[in-house]
Amino acid sequence: MIGRLNHVAIVVPDLAAAADTYRQTLGAKVSEPLPLPDHGVTTVFVELPNTKIELLHPLGEKSPIAKFLQRNPDGGMHHLCYEVEDILAARDHLQAQGARVLGDGEPREGAHGKPVLFLHPKDFCGTLVEIEQV
Repeated sequence: MIGRLNHVAIVVPDLAAAADTYRQTLGAKVSEPLPLPDHGVTTVFVELPNTKIELLHPLGEKSPIAKFLQRNPDGGMHHLCYEVEDILAARDHLQAQGARVLGDGEPREGAHGKPVLFLHPKDFCGTLVEIEQV
């Protein structure tokens, strides 16, 4: 069911500085910032040969990652995103196995314009997991 690793998401306190670190220091291809008001974040993607790094910064006072940044002022890893072929079939399978889907359980459009769901970190070794239909 689970496909390849799509991206690793990192919350950062300064999006421009983080993007510059990846662009200038590591020589990576870095996207322009993309505000996602429905998710309460601004995101930047760092392109790697085998996956992506998603840099996340809070957008607005109700951002779900604002508390993460308050607890971790230097930022840190937020979630892993895995690809799935059929997000509804994956959701149903995961729930049948006892995994908890966050929110209302219905996919939302993610940063790539594709349906995504988040899975409770307590069900995945303390790691927030995102699944994205490809």
